[in-house]
Amino acid sequence: MSKPPSTEAAYRPLSPHLQVWKFHITMFTSILHRATGIASVVGAVMVAAWLLAIGLTASGLCPEAYTLFLSFAASPFGLFVWFGLTLAGFIHLTGGLRHLIWDMGLGFRISSANALAWWSLLGGIALTLAFWAVLFATGKVVL
Repeated sequence: MSKPPSTEAAYRPLSPHLQVWKFHITMFTSILHRATGIASVVGAVMVAAWLLAIGLTASGLCPEAYTLFLSFAASPFGLFVWFGLTLAGFIHLTGGLRHLIWDMGLGFRISSANALAWWSLLGGIALTLAFWAVLFATGKVVL
């Protein structure tokens, strides 16, 4: 036989749902940091595919493997994927720096936390754009 819930347990506050939450930048960057961490796994798979293509071509098992990989990687869709992975990597990096600042016990005031969130988001975007600008300017990537 179970005992009836105590009056304290019966009136305890429930966790608010999405209709109650207001958007704030620290919430967004926290979710984005997790999502970019997951996207980085996709980047690791792409790098593994690149290394596999190099190995298959070098061993002679599949001489066209590297050419096939490069044809995908240099296609407009491939460049879009690489751009997205670069963006995910830089946003995850800057989000990690934000967490390091918090680990030092700094930036916990709401205004500081919001500023750090904006700087991590905009910094990741700026680093991505700068990286790709250098790639295009040096001729490493062409459309």
